[in-house]
Amino acid sequence: MDRTKSVSMPTDRSWDQYWRGMHQSGSNAIGGANHPRLREFWHEFFSSLQCGPGSTRMIDVASGDGAIVESAIEILGEGAADITCLEISRSALEILRERFPAVKGVVADALRTPLASGSFEIVTSQFGIEYAGIDAFKEAARLLAPGGRMACLVHHRSGIIYNEGLASLDAVAGLAKSQFIPLSIVMFEAGFAACRGADRKPYDVAVQNLLPAFRQLEDLMRNHGTHVAGDTLLRLYTDVEKIDQHMEQYDQTEVIEWLTSLESGLVAYTSNMMALRDAALNEAQFLAVCDALENAGLELKQAVPLLADNLKLPIAWALTAKSGN
Repeated sequence: MDRTKSVSMPTDRSWDQYWRGMHQSGSNAIGGANHPRLREFWHEFFSSLQCGPGSTRMIDVASGDGAIVESAIEILGEGAADITCLEISRSALEILRERFPAVKGVVADALRTPLASGSFEIVTSQFGIEYAGIDAFKEAARLLAPGGRMACLVHHRSGIIYNEGLASLDAVAGLAKSQFIPLSIVMFEAGFAACRGADRKPYDVAVQNLLPAFRQLEDLMRNHGTHVAGDTLLRLYTDVEKIDQHMEQYDQTEVIEWLTSLESGLVAYTSNMMALRDAALNEAQFLAVCDALENAGLELKQAVPLLADNLKLPIAWALTAKSGN
């Protein structure tokens, strides 16, 4: 039975591309999004709940790859909660359902969910709900049953993840400007032809044309760190060099398809890093979210920057609330 319910909401193609790319590459766009303090927050939240087997209905808004689902199952136990994941990206839900076949999926915009008011005892979101704006928090509050609990981690405009996102944007823009990927494709086409006996001169020329782009990637990684943009620049740099040195061991079609797919994926990546930049909340905007939730009848339990001892900047805004009985 297909447990993914599709509704007449537009699917964001760039998010589909983004999640497919992240899944295929096994990478994460932003390093701070994997910080242990995030898991600690969810451990604290889920550990504070009292859930009988199968009695608790939970919805995770803008679930992404299922980080919160993983924490919920780990802490509450398998089957302790009936979990629904809401995503605008069908690809994200498909990836998530591969990991957690028991969850239900709803493809919808967080602003307009096709779900009844008071349907869930737990409403969660990590780095997702804020992309839809302040009204999405009101919609999430509508879904909360009397006495239910809400918990959200939200992008902080002065935080480490926000800054990493800006660095990634700059690095990927620099990568595009360098023409590294198109020049690599030209080099490999000439190189594979030379391996088959064609004239080597076009390959030698292509190598010389690519060298300045290699230097530009080195400068970008020197300025932003080698792990910028989820290691994309580093892996591109090292893999192109490795394939060039051992070209006879590789298949031309696979190499060209890899580079073409990566170039296309970086367009979606750029779009979604720009969305992160625009979605992150400053203090005034976060306070407006808090006011909206209180006006919706929720009691705020926690509304603070999420800090970690080893970091100078906050990781996120942390928000927990309880619905009135």
